[in-house]
Amino acid sequence: MKKTSILIIEDNDDIRESTTEILELANYTVFHANNGKTGVELAVKHLPDIILCDIMMPELDGYGVLFMLGKTPETSTIPFIFLTAKAERIDMRKGMEMGADDYLTKPFDDVELLNAIESRLNKRDKQEAFYNKSLEKLDNLVGRGDGLAELQKLVADRKIRTVKKKQVIYYEGDNPSGLYLILNGKVKTFKLSNDGRELLTSIYGPDEYIGVNALLSNDVYHETSEAVEDTSICMLPKEMIDQLVNHYPQVGRAFIKILSNNLKEKEDQLLQLAYHSVRKRMAQVLLRLAGSDPEKGVLRISRDDLAAMAGMATETVSRTLSDFKDEGLIEKKGSQIIILNATKLINMKN
Repeated sequence: MKKTSILIIEDNDDIRESTTEILELANYTVFHANNGKTGVELAVKHLPDIILCDIMMPELDGYGVLFMLGKTPETSTIPFIFLTAKAERIDMRKGMEMGADDYLTKPFDDVELLNAIESRLNKRDKQEAFYNKSLEKLDNLVGRGDGLAELQKLVADRKIRTVKKKQVIYYEGDNPSGLYLILNGKVKTFKLSNDGRELLTSIYGPDEYIGVNALLSNDVYHETSEAVEDTSICMLPKEMIDQLVNHYPQVGRAFIKILSNNLKEKEDQLLQLAYHSVRKRMAQVLLRLAGSDPEKGVLRISRDDLAAMAGMATETVSRTLSDFKDEGLIEKKGSQIIILNATKLINMKN
């Protein structure tokens, strides 16, 4: 059985050699390079199962390595972990936005190293199931026939990106480069008012697309999207979506349906804000978050997000949820909410 191979790109001799020793003792095949240029060459030659790469290096830094590998389909899907002594948030965000999968801040111990590698390899193993799921959903859009073969060609090399809780996926005003499909986790979209208040426009979950409106209208994003919890997403490039829409009318119709549902949801939200009582607004927000089977799941959402979604103060959210709990409508454990009586929430009058 072929051993898992790892490429280490690190200009510090001591760190490179000690890391190599740890990984070889763990029964990995290890390749190593002392600069970014050599690292890219080794990655293309050996196609390792995972890459560990320093950021600050001569000739080509870690960001350059990640950029170069991302341009080639054969290397773009290899899990990539940055090794860095720079733990500033701006550096982490830059690397994650470029496609890095994780960070290890030096100095790290053996357990941290091996756990990070094992975690990334496990996520890689889930990609095949993810692609099959994506193809199945997209096949439902275009129907059977030549469309599926074309989709297989376009989707096969896409990479899962892990987005940490509170990490922004795109900002209001950004130009869309693709469409995002959520594999697991949750993403919220929101707008900021002139005085800095946040209005939560929607929350998306597994198998849902975000950024449809901006992409199809060839416009900038009109809201910001942020992960509510650790989330796995796949970005389908704009060129891919354009090709699908242009070649298969069923795809266009399906995305129009998504846009129509989004528009109806926002219209309902505006009506609730304008005419419904605080209790009714909170009841409808909870039902909206719970989905088609409200009494079968657990809602995990902060008071601030509930307040932004329902258009009320956080203190009002706390008071209303406490009332719902006393009335036996919900059960509340910390930030978790369990709906106990969906029928009463649906029929709430005031």
